[in-house]
Amino acid sequence: METLNFSINIHAPATKVWEILWNDTTYRQWTAPFCEGSHALSEWKEGSNVQFLTPTGEGMYSVIEKLEPNQLMSFKHIGAIKNFEYQPFDDESKRWSGAKEIYSLQESENNTTLTVQVDTDESFAEFFNQAFSKAIDIVRQLAEGILKPSITVSVVVHAPIEKVWQCWALPEHIAQWNNASDDWHTPHATNDLHAGGKLLWRMEARDGSMGVDFEGVYDDVQTNERIVYTIADGRKVNIVFTPEGDGVKVTETFETENTHPHDMQRTGWQAILDNFKKHVEGHS
Repeated sequence: METLNFSINIHAPATKVWEILWNDTTYRQWTAPFCEGSHALSEWKEGSNVQFLTPTGEGMYSVIEKLEPNQLMSFKHIGAIKNFEYQPFDDESKRWSGAKEIYSLQESENNTTLTVQVDTDESFAEFFNQAFSKAIDIVRQLAEGILKPSITVSVVVHAPIEKVWQCWALPEHIAQWNNASDDWHTPHATNDLHAGGKLLWRMEARDGSMGVDFEGVYDDVQTNERIVYTIADGRKVNIVFTPEGDGVKVTETFETENTHPHDMQRTGWQAILDNFKKHVEGHS
């Protein structure tokens, strides 16, 4: 077993760095260099278990050995998880079981030094050296306000890319899939899909009780590959279309807003994306 050490100075108080490290939204963001969609499930109390998971349910389970808010988080890794289930010990897991991962924060005059110590099998040392260096710099950028908290949702649509793109681009299709629940709809949409073009999607409750104009300007459009736009409130949205098997993976990353809880935002955007998948696959 080899112990790796990482350190970075962050121009932000320890309370802010701590929040960035363990808040679900920002945790997913800074751990992306290890695996896109990484997340952790825990009560976040000393002595409680933690599941570190990929979107497909692979990962490991650990215990929080020591927790001092805004100062120290110490994990002891125990065993492997596959398909969201704890696995019996095998020769591979026995090599790293008991490894420690320790996050320490030291604050001085509104600056915080984040130090990470990681025990790892030598075969993973190069990967962790690269990934952790990227990860803690993302923590720094989030804490200093250089990066904004963002959420990523995705879906695999089983259809040719040309069809997927057309259904995303044309207003008559947008009006059919752009709703998170059946009690909302999009009665009107305009979509000038090119750099500098504008989008305006009118979203309303079906009972007429409320409505909102979702509007923005396209920053970059690469046909069948990528769309980037800025919402009217200044937030960025990045959509990537990637071939996957017999279909297309649509990955949408959006900067969060401060009015609604992040879980609600993730659920809403994912629901619309799921509705998009249903519409494309059901459209002849």
